[in-house]
Amino acid sequence: MLNRFSIQEISTLTGIKAHTLRIWEQRYNIPKPKRTSTNIRFYDDDDLKLLLNISLLNNEGHRISQIAKLTAEEINVRVIEYASHSNDLTVHLQALTSATLNLDEASFERVLSASILQIGMERTMSEVIFPFLKKIGEMWMSGSMQPAYEHFISNLIRQKLIVAIDGQVRVSQKHQHKYLVFLPEGETHELGLLFANYMIRSRGHIAIYLGQSTPLVDLEKISLKFQPDFLFMTLTAGRLRKPLSDYIRALTEKFPEAKIILTGQYAISQKEQLPPDTMLIESTEQFIKLLEE
Repeated sequence: MLNRFSIQEISTLTGIKAHTLRIWEQRYNIPKPKRTSTNIRFYDDDDLKLLLNISLLNNEGHRISQIAKLTAEEINVRVIEYASHSNDLTVHLQALTSATLNLDEASFERVLSASILQIGMERTMSEVIFPFLKKIGEMWMSGSMQPAYEHFISNLIRQKLIVAIDGQVRVSQKHQHKYLVFLPEGETHELGLLFANYMIRSRGHIAIYLGQSTPLVDLEKISLKFQPDFLFMTLTAGRLRKPLSDYIRALTEKFPEAKIILTGQYAISQKEQLPPDTMLIESTEQFIKLLEE
């Protein structure tokens, strides 16, 4: 069943003022909202996709009178083509959103690759992907996007990160540290962890990547051999098997020689409850500074 959006909701999602939407409808018959039995205007998923694309082209100087002459497919092609050559990161974000709503893997890949080529993996993740994921999350919370779309794009981004990690040339530095990188049991959101793994390795440090939902007993076994300087984890959903403070305390007791580093939306929301010796990372810049010190 398609979503239904009021004109106020569609205005919020696209950034187009409600007054402007009404004018476009009257003058150019675009978009073509539906009407309820009581004559109340509403928009559906296809209208949202179309208006996101129109908003991008219009903001980049294309007149609505010219855009209105194009089909939805022609508009989409122009958006992807423009985003692939644009240096404007906002354009990249908008084009990725459009490709996601269309489940258009090829266009998503093209825009993401263009961004990586232009500004590199680190800036793409920090300045395009993370804001994009935040926007997708807001759309999911508002009911304008189904969870399946988030899984779709998360897997595409995950593949990009894995390829980037695999392609890294190992470098060494004088002050090299060892990082054990993992998600605690119950945590499955892996993109932030993969990005951290990429950044650690790019600075010449050593990382053992354990991935999702790692049992504490497995950490102990690996640590006996690896002896990490840092335990790095991201907490996004907060689905730990025990309270966060208790889990950190258990890590501190079992790995007294290792510094514990936390990041992620849930970890940041719980910073007042973290033990004083825990290091909380709240930005990419902060983590870069730590890695390069």
